[in-house]
Amino acid sequence: MSGQPSGPVLEIAGLHTEIRRNGAAVRAVDGVSLTVAAGECLGLVGESGCGKTMTARSVMRLLPAGGVITAGSVVLAGTELTALSERNMQTIRGNDVGMVFQDPSSSLDPTMQVGRQIAESVVVHRGASRAAAAARAVEMLSLVKIADPERVARGYPHQLSGGMRQRAMIAAALACEPRLLIADEPTTALDVTTQRDILDLIGDLRAALGMAVILVTHDLGVIAGRTERVAVMYGGRIVEQAATSAVFAGPRHPYTEALFEALPEMASSQPASRGLYSIPGRPPDLVTRSPGCSFAQRCRYVRDWCATHEPALDGDHPGHGYACFFPVGVTGRARGAGGQDGAGGGVTPVSAWVSGRGRQAAGRAATAAPASTAAEPLLRVSGLVKDYPVAGGVLGRRSGAVSAVADVSFELLAGQTFGLVGESGSGKTTVARLLVGLERPDAGAIVFDGADLAAMPARQRRQRRSGIQLMFQDSFASLDPRMRVKSILSEPLAIHQTVRRRGYRRQVLRILDEVGLPADAENQYAREFSGGQRQRLALARALIQRPALIVADEPVSALDVSVQAQILNLMRKLQRQYELSYLFISHDLSVIRYMADTIGVMYLGKLVETGPAEEICTAPGHPYTASLIAAVPAVVTGPEMTRPPLAGTPLAGTLSAGTLSAGTGQPGMAALPGASGPPAAGPDPAHPPSGCRFRLRCAFARDVCAEQEPALRPHAVRGQLVACHFPLGPATAGQVAGQTMPSIA
Repeated sequence: MSGQPSGPVLEIAGLHTEIRRNGAAVRAVDGVSLTVAAGECLGLVGESGCGKTMTARSVMRLLPAGGVITAGSVVLAGTELTALSERNMQTIRGNDVGMVFQDPSSSLDPTMQVGRQIAESVVVHRGASRAAAAARAVEMLSLVKIADPERVARGYPHQLSGGMRQRAMIAAALACEPRLLIADEPTTALDVTTQRDILDLIGDLRAALGMAVILVTHDLGVIAGRTERVAVMYGGRIVEQAATSAVFAGPRHPYTEALFEALPEMASSQPASRGLYSIPGRPPDLVTRSPGCSFAQRCRYVRDWCATHEPALDGDHPGHGYACFFPVGVTGRARGAGGQDGAGGGVTPVSAWVSGRGRQAAGRAATAAPASTAAEPLLRVSGLVKDYPVAGGVLGRRSGAVSAVADVSFELLAGQTFGLVGESGSGKTTVARLLVGLERPDAGAIVFDGADLAAMPARQRRQRRSGIQLMFQDSFASLDPRMRVKSILSEPLAIHQTVRRRGYRRQVLRILDEVGLPADAENQYAREFSGGQRQRLALARALIQRPALIVADEPVSALDVSVQAQILNLMRKLQRQYELSYLFISHDLSVIRYMADTIGVMYLGKLVETGPAEEICTAPGHPYTASLIAAVPAVVTGPEMTRPPLAGTPLAGTLSAGTLSAGTGQPGMAALPGASGPPAAGPDPAHPPSGCRFRLRCAFARDVCAEQEPALRPHAVRGQLVACHFPLGPATAGQVAGQTMPSIA
């Protein structure tokens, strides 16, 4: 982008933001200073409530009710934003600064067509005609790799998938080619391939337009390889700031180190008896500021000095600042676990996906009850089928069907965990709903504890439902906001009449204690809990009937890494305590690898690979599984900050900048670079392809893949079952020699 200033695009100095409500002032941002240059991407990392989003909103001057900037400076390309009137600030938003909000569903107007929402800023800020603005909207949708952009522009947000809504938000933010793009958790709860596509898209557009980017996230893996610098926030302050490679190679602040250790992929380097590291306690109260270091009460290395003195943001040299008196990883000051001084260097996190080391089962032997290979499975799913009718025409008659689940079969032993992974729309949640009885299968058997639930009448099925319980993906939406916790937890006892009424409270207090919630929580409402506490409450509701199987649908997808570690460790502990079995659904392979004994990989309603977790994660047999692993954000050390593929050849189908698209001809609106190749999207589930359903996205597809559907059969060399004519691995009969892991095109 021509004409970029030589200095920083954004300069924040000593920023203080408060939210004043009910006579109290929450110090949401407390003295933040940072800069972002043209073409640079800065990662802003930390737990929920640490001040990341409030810092971003302070730049935009989009603060909640009661929010006010009390001190500091925010300079965008030479303009002091804190001194602008609201009217003048409106000319900045959407024009010089674009923002991608965390939840596109609530940020996009449900009553307006998608194209009109994108065109709105072009009309307001650039004075374009409605026809030219509509053309620009279609151009932007094409730029962000949405198939059939003309049709999507005429549609409404509810007609788009989560990934498409996020792309539409990016298109709206970039319509006027802003100098600065703020992306607030742009990939939360998206599957790994969609997440990769969104991050690749932001990176390509940043390089092409010379934009400065602030990437706000709680996921350290997301910023690896995507950012030049990272700032770690805690308690409204920046506690560590340096080049991304420096922070990943050797974090200095104990909080940064703790965030790394809480990542599920770090479990492979831990002893088998250890779970994920969980940061004790809670983030500090931002209303009353206590003296000393804000992290002192949660720090495993705390000393008396820390409680009375506040550390400044300095460090070894100006390039790596940290606010800690006793930093980790410094020669002569390295500590072992528990805060004891020890010999050796500091912690150097390395992704389990890169190191290639086995995870030593990560305590799996202790988690699952010993079982013979001949043991009768607790759950046997055979030939499960579920189609949803598609209505069309004026009369709304059935015009087809969506194949949500197509001939899925697997087994789960008592005391073990079966992990179900795949992209959004692959059929994972439909399988969960079929197992718990929220949907009835069109065909197939669900044999649980010796009885076929699929063949049972609805009344008889309801009487047995307490044996299988469901943890919904959105715990808040699944909890009645009008009911107190004691009523929420007592309701299953009353429905199934397993406990006398006078015993309800005893059972409620027991289960609250087991999931780590205080006894006085029984009188609270769901809205009064944090995200992690609500997930504990959802687990308590599932456990109170003492089920044999819990179906957990994306239970940690929207939680930050420290809270995620707490929930995963709790689920593992309760599994040992109750000899529970889990069907654990997730799009995060790192989480699945930590939790599961066996993994099943779904694509477009089909189970394409199943087998031992370690086999599938380290030596995948299906190209789709390998592609999912390739898309996992890796926490990697070293200056290159990239993760090599599992095999030695380059990945196929990577996103790259392509030809210039035609400009709209409006003043100040240059032609933008488009992305080459088709959009990264799968086939229509209402019209699945013949033969192998993955063949349209597979780099190794041959004629036989279109003619014959591959059966799920044992791999020639490895221990898993693979539904592929040309499975990955050493060359076998009929296989192309040297076949290696592709990426999803």
